Amino acid sequence: MAIIETEATLHVAHRDNHTHRDVNGGWLRPAVFGAMDGLVSNLALMTGVAGGSVSQQTIVITGLAGLAAGAFSMAAGEYTSVASQRELVEAELAVERRELRKHPKDEERELAELYEARGVEPELAREVARQLSHDPEQALEIHAREELGIDPGDLPSPAVAAVSSFGSFALGALLPVLPYLLGATVLWPALLLAMIGLFACGAVVAKVTARSWWFSGLRQLALGGAAAGVTYALGSLFGAAVG
Repeated sequence: MAIIETEATLHVAHRDNHTHRDVNGGWLRPAVFGAMDGLVSNLALMTGVAGGSVSQQTIVITGLAGLAAGAFSMAAGEYTSVASQRELVEAELAVERRELRKHPKDEERELAELYEARGVEPELAREVARQLSHDPEQALEIHAREELGIDPGDLPSPAVAAVSSFGSFALGALLPVLPYLLGATVLWPALLLAMIGLFACGAVVAKVTARSWWFSGLRQLALGGAAAGVTYALGSLFGAAVG
């Protein structure tokens, strides 16, 4: 009894302490990177226009146009990308489903060989493959995971991807425009809010990386600041040339 209790205690301790980061990022990674993309691109666009010594109204219109255009572009691109990926996966699943229906024994043998290649004893691998192949849908799911590396029941939704990309990009792109909408007449409040947003996005990204929050925040701040500085300089140059 003492041995069993000790083993159970060790199992619980291992389970509680043995955790990993979300290496895929889940929803957090695409949401944060979408917001970061909107923030950097619209900040750079607005500073480039501001460098040309244009009116406040022109800067605001440019920022709002950049927000709308970028958000719709992101949503359309994400929808097309995810829809194409899903259609490809569904086509491969249809091929696998057809093979399971036409050649069930060959597919069962193929599954057994996969387990053997991973170190399972041949007789046990054949028995496991035989039992798992009784249910056609279960067999399809297992073949899809083993051969294609996908989960048929967890395919991404193009609509969800498009909406989330639109929302996250628009939220990031709104930050540099917001001070102007609230009455600012100069560029520096927009720059300040954008810099805070860049640092915050970088710090949040650290949740799915091994870096510290301040390192990720400062890195993103430096990259976004560099983009804004370059476009402002180019705007000033082009504005002087045109003027």
